[in-house]
Amino acid sequence: MMRTVLPLVLCAASLAAQAPAKPAPKPNLEAQAARQAFQAMLDAVNQAWFGAPYRDINAVELQGTLRVEMTGKALNAKVSEATQGQVKGAVLQDGKAMVNLRSTYFANGDFKTEMGGAFGSLLYTRVGNRGFLFSRTQNTYTTRVEPPPSDAPLSYLGWFRSVLNDLKAVYVDSPAFKATLGGEQASGGKVLQTLIFNAPTSPYDPKKREQSLDDTLGFWKRGRLELIMDKATRQPHQISFSNTAQGIRSQLLFAYDGQGRLERATLTNQSRGMEGPGFLQVAYAADGRMSHVNGELSSAGKRVAFDLALTWASGRKASSIVSVPPPSARKVSREELEVSLLAGLAGNILELQRAGLNLRSVPLAGK
Repeated sequence: MMRTVLPLVLCAASLAAQAPAKPAPKPNLEAQAARQAFQAMLDAVNQAWFGAPYRDINAVELQGTLRVEMTGKALNAKVSEATQGQVKGAVLQDGKAMVNLRSTYFANGDFKTEMGGAFGSLLYTRVGNRGFLFSRTQNTYTTRVEPPPSDAPLSYLGWFRSVLNDLKAVYVDSPAFKATLGGEQASGGKVLQTLIFNAPTSPYDPKKREQSLDDTLGFWKRGRLELIMDKATRQPHQISFSNTAQGIRSQLLFAYDGQGRLERATLTNQSRGMEGPGFLQVAYAADGRMSHVNGELSSAGKRVAFDLALTWASGRKASSIVSVPPPSARKVSREELEVSLLAGLAGNILELQRAGLNLRSVPLAGK
């Protein structure tokens, strides 16, 4: 038996060895070209918008305001939606609220933020792995804070690059999006190239009222991105983005100053519940760093605006922001503090997730 089977096995092995290898799949040259062009755009943005002026900068102070306005009609519509029609006509007048903000952020993730306004007064801080959120209004605090990033940069030169690397990981390195090249067009003496990245989502579900924080903040990791870039400068000219599942559809048009830095981004927003115009405007100091940022987002009966002054620092120590809650404050769980804060915001326009920005509520349980 062995004498019969062994020659057959050896013969089969010999034929297999002589058989031509299965050809490797051909690379998608169009996808490669689109991803390479996107990478070139990120590099151009990093150099023109950020880059060298932030090389030795490790901290920034932000000071300014956040303002939210809604008409009584818009507030009533939101209350009716949130209560599934059980409460109607509860708001009799327009709502306006202002938040004063002062923050110090380090490139490595340490921060101290003080907020005060219609909802009360808050202090939120973290240095290393320790920090707290303190409500001066309620005289309560929690020491359960989010941990710092494990690979935090030491300067804002690295911080801005890390933000762009997050975009690179999704649109250049990951296969989640199908990348293709669109056409070219001439406009105002420029040659513009279109890049398209598509990762389809599920349909929009108007009955869905909660989703995870990761899904809320990571809306840009799925959907359709159409980028029009200047072929000469490699800078973005226009971005159109949609995420059907989250009801997001918007378009950004970019304008630059004489040194190629972002001066203004104009938004056309058609996202559900926040259809309307918006803008972001940036001013720079003589040292080339951003000194002032302001913006606005409007829709029927709603307006959200912010105005911030920025002061950058090098060599600043985290010890300068170390704080402790007052001895008289009562320590509570994070869930208890969040619930009490949300309860205080229930009748206030600053309850942004439902009233202002139409973001679905993030569940408190399981944090």
